[in-house]
Amino acid sequence: MVRISGSDLLKKEYEDEIMKTIFVKKTFALLLILVIVAAFAGFTSVVRAQDAESVVRIGSKDFTENYILAEIYALALEKAGIEVQREFGLASSLVHTALVNDEIDLYPEYTGTGLLAVLQLPLETDPQKVYDTVKAEYEKQFDLVWLDYASGNDGQGLVITTKAAEEYGIRTISDLQKNADKLRFASQGEFDLREDGIPGLEKVYGKFNWLSSKVYDNSLKYEVLKNDQADVAPAYTTEGQLTDPQFTLLEDDKYVWPPYNIAPVIRKSVLDATPEIAEVLNAINAKIDTPTITGLNAKVDIDKEEYEDVAAEFFASIQ
Repeated sequence: MVRISGSDLLKKEYEDEIMKTIFVKKTFALLLILVIVAAFAGFTSVVRAQDAESVVRIGSKDFTENYILAEIYALALEKAGIEVQREFGLASSLVHTALVNDEIDLYPEYTGTGLLAVLQLPLETDPQKVYDTVKAEYEKQFDLVWLDYASGNDGQGLVITTKAAEEYGIRTISDLQKNADKLRFASQGEFDLREDGIPGLEKVYGKFNWLSSKVYDNSLKYEVLKNDQADVAPAYTTEGQLTDPQFTLLEDDKYVWPPYNIAPVIRKSVLDATPEIAEVLNAINAKIDTPTITGLNAKVDIDKEEYEDVAAEFFASIQ
């Protein structure tokens, strides 16, 4: 039988205490390291989240004018020191949903589209009333904010050859209705049936007894007018071809059509986080009237310039 002396026992107990102390210190050090790592990871996540929040994602619809407007907005925000991310070319039917679903932060919209297509409210033709309605309803229903609207109006209209306008003294749609029996109409088919087409016009202006009416593809209407195959056609009020002096856009003097004024729509949370966005984009929209945006569209659609170059040139010109 092995005997353990008192001194040996004390020595062993002393060694055990030392080992326990070392274990505790190692465990504490490990825990401290884990806490530091976790805290750093959390801090990094916060920084990354803050960085993501500081980037403004600008969307656009998939046609020339909206590309140009979105690019001008992007350039203006970048000059103001706000980082942007371009998400251009979204389908017109999906862009509002993308904004509501936090996939983009803002995009150029039209007051008439907001009123009729998104909110599905009754027709209204006063520009300020339309704007006030969409502004109030978007904030209430979607937590979205309409910034100031531009005088630029991309709405429905009628175009006549300048030759015919001068020959018959036609400046307004009222003038057109009185002289319809002398004029050839280049219809687009559905325009004869749509509530905001001929039926809507005739409710207000009276019957249009055209000399003739033939259906043409919308993309061909300006060629049809140039080639003297027709005198009048439906148009949108900012189409680039309207810069050609051969064509005259008629005044809707009895206000049949709703306004489609241009304005940025932005998520309220983004505007709250970066309120200077409003001042920057409102200053831009103050420069966008109908002749201006029509001219910019013409540079892309007729002169075949790149929309980025057209937007950059315009932005430089207003600085």
